[in-house]
Amino acid sequence: MENGSDKQLLAAHVRGEPHAFAELLRRHKDHLWQTALRTSYSREDAADSLQDALLSAHRTASSFRAEAEVRSWLHAIVVNACLDRIRRNKTRRAISITPDVMPEAVDSRDEFAEFELSTVVEEALFTLPEDQRLALVMVEMEGRSVSETAALLGVAEGTIKSRCSRARVRLQERLEFFRDPGNRI
Repeated sequence: MENGSDKQLLAAHVRGEPHAFAELLRRHKDHLWQTALRTSYSREDAADSLQDALLSAHRTASSFRAEAEVRSWLHAIVVNACLDRIRRNKTRRAISITPDVMPEAVDSRDEFAEFELSTVVEEALFTLPEDQRLALVMVEMEGRSVSETAALLGVAEGTIKSRCSRARVRLQERLEFFRDPGNRI
């Protein structure tokens, strides 16, 4: 059924063929994601709206009227889901806690896990006192030398070494759960 038209795939889904809807989504996922992004105020809302829309389309596929194109039908469901979320959000103000530039959704679990790990580490970094976090970031992440970091921050080299050491200990405590092999990438 992979080579069938969109209408044939939707009809196959309604008949209960297991992979028909997944094939339909594979064909249109990029367009639907871009539609959700353009219609929503944040990436989080776009992702949530797209998920709501796809669930709705999956459940209501039997109500599809064949005079429209399947892509147009899916597009309308995504737009309506986004608009519904915008209306719901007007009653409660939501604040995005993710960076403005998020990587595109990826298929590989390993890439997602790496992103997830970097988010956990970043959150742990922001629990550190500012002086320790700044020293550690400059030395470990930016690759600056201890002496260069000390000069930029106007403190002694020993102070930078001490701040980095204390920061590493605190991070180790906060990230201890990664010692369990089941919690690693």
